This record gives sequence, C-alpha cells and structure tokens, in this order.
Amino acid sequence: MIMEEKQPLFIHKISKIISDFFNPLLSLFIFFVYMSVLKYTLKDSLSYFLPILLLIIAPVIIWLVWNVKTGRYTNMDVSNRVQRKTLYIFIAACVIAYIAYNYFKNGYIDFVMLFILILLFALQISNFFIKSSMHTAFNIFVAALFFALNPMMGFVWLGIAILVGITRIILKRHTPKEVFMGAAIAFMVSFLYLYCNIQFQH
Repeated sequence: MIMEEKQPLFIHKISKIISDFFNPLLSLFIFFVYMSVLKYTLKDSLSYFLPILLLIIAPVIIWLVWNVKTGRYTNMDVSNRVQRKTLYIFIAACVIAYIAYNYFKNGYIDFVMLFILILLFALQISNFFIKSSMHTAFNIFVAALFFALNPMMGFVWLGIAILVGITRIILKRHTPKEVFMGAAIAFMVSFLYLYCNIQFQH
C-alpha cells in the first residue's frame, strides 16, 4: 500500500522536473546556444543572441512573473485558456519586435523567428477551440530546428518532446486531446519549416 502511494508521487515529481525544465523558453534557449556554438564565433553569437534575450526571452519572463504576482495568471504555465490569450499576444508582439529589429539592422528576416511566429498564431487560433499544449508544440518545433542542423539531435529532441507531452498529461495540465492537438499543429509547422529550409538551402 505504501509502495503504491510512493510510486505515483515519485512519477509526479519526475514529471514536474521534466515539464518545468523543458518549458518552451528554455528549450528554445538550449537550441540557440547549440546553434551559436555550431555556426558562430563567440562575438557573432553574442550579437545574434543578445537581441533575442533582450527583446523576447527577458520580456516574456518578466511578463509571466508580473502577471502571476498580480494574480492575472494562475501559474507560470498559464494553464487557463482565457488567460492564455494575452500571453500569446504578448509573445507574438515580442517576436515581431525582434523580427523588425533584425530586419532593419541586418537586412534579412530571421527564418527561425518567422516560423515561431507562425506556430504562435496557429496555437492562438487553436486556443479559441481547444487549449493546445504549448510545451508539447514548442518542443516538437525545437526538434525540427535541431533536425535541420543535426538529424540525430532532432530525433533526440523529438523523444524529449514526446516525454514532455506525457508529463503534461500526468500533471493534469492538459488532457491527451490537448497534447495531441499541440503536437499536430507543431508537426504541420515543423514540416513547413523543414521544407522551406531545404528549398532555401538549394
């Protein structure tokens, strides 16, 4: 009886650690660090990553913390579907600000950020009907980003994304339907990204 009680508690704790660690922001951060090490010098990495940090990552973290503290959001996951609407709008605004900044400074549209914006819009539309899992969707898309650089890393991250999806169900943050919906949206956007990425390279 004690063993039966301990096991679900242990699974719940492990699920929370996995789910919290592989949140969308941190998963994207890990990808950008990996891409920077692979493709850029330290100076180029900083000039590429600092605007992302200042225009997207930091404002989103501040926005989440502020809204949780003031009671507008129930938690950092923003599990509530109604509360989620303003989160999507804010993140999209930050991503658009970065895309505009990068375009005027460097003269090109950041391909990765453009598809993150497409994913956000798709999740926002889905949110009117079903609260799709953002954790699952973003981790599947991060797997596609890794796959474009290193297929082995892409498959490893896809495994992580599946694991994250399972933890969202265990923690009762999402129903299986919501996780599958997030996954379906991410697979469509990821396929489009990889297809465009191949065309762009040719």
